[in-house]
Amino acid sequence: MENFQLRHIVRQGARGDNKIAIIGVVASGNLEVLVERVMPDAECLVEIKTAVDGFGEVWAAVVADFVDRYSPGGLRFSINDGGARPDTVSLRLAQAVRLIEGKDQ
Repeated sequence: MENFQLRHIVRQGARGDNKIAIIGVVASGNLEVLVERVMPDAECLVEIKTAVDGFGEVWAAVVADFVDRYSPGGLRFSINDGGARPDTVSLRLAQAVRLIEGKDQ
């Protein structure tokens, strides 16, 4: 099992007022994302727990792309991964942001 954190400086804080959101399920080929509004507006933290070792560079690239697209300032993401593909990771992160902003998926 591999655990690591990715911290980013962002352009702006995430919209909305929700304090917490959760999306997905830990299962083979999927992941669970818990997002909390607990960081300063200029920062984003992504904590990853994955059963698949050796993909740190892929995770870093997927998260960097997500942060660039969504600027999720003020949010901490806790990811429990069950072997999800990069496109599934991107989808779940985007869904988590929409939920914490108070929008439908």
